[in-house]
Amino acid sequence: MKAIMVMFDSLRRDLLSVYGGPVAAPGFERLAKEAVKFTTCYAGSLPCMPARRELHTGRYNFLHRSWGPLEPFDDSMPQILKQHGVYTHLTTDHYHYLQDGGATYQGRYSSWECHRGQESDAWIADLTPPVSPDAPNQMSPAAVNEKMHAMRRIGGWQNIHNREAIKEEKDYPMRQTFDNGLDFLSRNSRFDNWYLQIETFDPHEPFTSPESYQSGFLDPDDFNSPDWPPYASVTEPETDVSKMRNKYFALTSFCDAQLGRVLDKMDELDLWKDTMLIVNTDHGFMLSEHNCWGKGTSPNYEELVHLPFFIYDPRYGRKGGTRNALVQTIDIAPTILDFFTISIPENMQGRPLKDTIAADKEVRKYALFGYLGAPLGVTDGRYVLLRSVHDPSVTVHEYTLFPSHMNGLFTPEELRTASLVPGFRFMKNIPVLKIDARINARFLHSLSNGDELYDLKKDPQQLTAIRNESVTERLLNGAKALFDVNDAPGELYQYYGLPSEIKNTGVRDNG
Repeated sequence: MKAIMVMFDSLRRDLLSVYGGPVAAPGFERLAKEAVKFTTCYAGSLPCMPARRELHTGRYNFLHRSWGPLEPFDDSMPQILKQHGVYTHLTTDHYHYLQDGGATYQGRYSSWECHRGQESDAWIADLTPPVSPDAPNQMSPAAVNEKMHAMRRIGGWQNIHNREAIKEEKDYPMRQTFDNGLDFLSRNSRFDNWYLQIETFDPHEPFTSPESYQSGFLDPDDFNSPDWPPYASVTEPETDVSKMRNKYFALTSFCDAQLGRVLDKMDELDLWKDTMLIVNTDHGFMLSEHNCWGKGTSPNYEELVHLPFFIYDPRYGRKGGTRNALVQTIDIAPTILDFFTISIPENMQGRPLKDTIAADKEVRKYALFGYLGAPLGVTDGRYVLLRSVHDPSVTVHEYTLFPSHMNGLFTPEELRTASLVPGFRFMKNIPVLKIDARINARFLHSLSNGDELYDLKKDPQQLTAIRNESVTERLLNGAKALFDVNDAPGELYQYYGLPSEIKNTGVRDNG
């Protein structure tokens, strides 16, 4: 058996033509003729590395941890494959794997390669001030120095110098990532028992792409317009908003072309007969919808959490089709293990999707999504309840043996709150550190006006929140049941004001 995953970052489902969106995506259109297209796939834990921990472990990350590494007690899907004789290879340009908060992921693969230069990747070492040499007298030395320090703090300095090393399409980290994946296929397709993960940071911001892709969406005079939106409310004029969105569209088109190269290679090597193909993303990105850029500033609306998702399973042939069952990122690990006929660890809360692929079988009634300590999301696929924090006096905690954030270790001040406590069930009786969490204020206040309930069938863009007490109660009961089966920390029940008793929801039987 063989399997390929093509994973994008911040890819918007609703913008792809295959889902009825405005961005022509012939690669995805072609994929949909071969693979099953899921219409109701949701993220679980946000953002990047929490989603990847779910990809490995098949269980929610955000109930116990914010951004952080894999833990010693985690069941890692790629490592389990490796332990059962399946060769695993990761090719990526997702530089967060090289930082403190992601440093335990890549070692779970048999081999891996990271292609440098995305965003603020600490790559090119150049201290030259990024000030135009044609206008040396524009700023005083003191002003230049101040700008240098400011740009270093936000990563702009590093990104500018990284871009200077990217001159042609072949230099782009995403292109190199896919080149490496295609090379793996060319050299190894004749062998059995391997898993290839081609994972790119794109179309994550900044929205940089070759001019040949920008030309389909922008005038040449706009190729150098801003391409890195802030995580903030929209204050730019509509013309600038349109240009930024078109930058994202161009980068999405670049992504689509790379997917097409994988499909070409599968045709060339006749891999469709025995190779599973999964195409997915971690989350979306706000592109001025609800007057917001980025993620975390706004509530977790559909643009962020309702994901594109495709699976081709060779056991069911090349026939495409649509599946409407509610699925999540946590289902990917058990699906891959099941494909390789490897037992699924009991701590994985996701479900293998082979019967859903075959006959749209339901695997869950409810799905949770969110950031640690931020407003909670719960959906049944039609209704979405965005639940605000109901008791902010409650202290939320990180439960970890690797106290690191995205690009640094926990501070001594944070660690002074630590105590050693018995681990949760999925932690295999290993004591862990319980540390007071420092919740990102931007995430915490993203739902400052209270709960929001939406009927996606009638209002897919979530323009008008509704009141429906019976639906709200049902969703909250579903959320509590998922808290129970996922061994959520006790403080979170009070934090989110979940019901003290639960009515029968079917969650325990259906995940």
